[in-house]
Amino acid sequence: MAEVTFPLPDLGEGLISARILEWLVAEGDWVERNAPLVELETTKSAVEIPSPQTGRVSRLHVGEDEELEVGAPLVTFTVADQAGIVGTVPEERAPQRRVRLTPPED
Repeated sequence: MAEVTFPLPDLGEGLISARILEWLVAEGDWVERNAPLVELETTKSAVEIPSPQTGRVSRLHVGEDEELEVGAPLVTFTVADQAGIVGTVPEERAPQRRVRLTPPED
């Protein structure tokens, strides 16, 4: 077994950070590649990031409602120690954009 840390990916559009809205997994959970991992909020939209790995979530590096810079550690997985897996992140699926509608403040 080996550990692989996944950093917050570049979300495009000149964004340099994002805030964690909700973790969709917990430490100790088993996740499949491309399964929903975390919902983030940027200055432009809410995005859902899929898991880049199949493995066990060993550490969430940031809590909900905390901000994280692009490139900073987001989550660490424990994965099978096989050639081609350790130290690499599989091809990422583009973050899914979701529009969050909120009522106007009075």
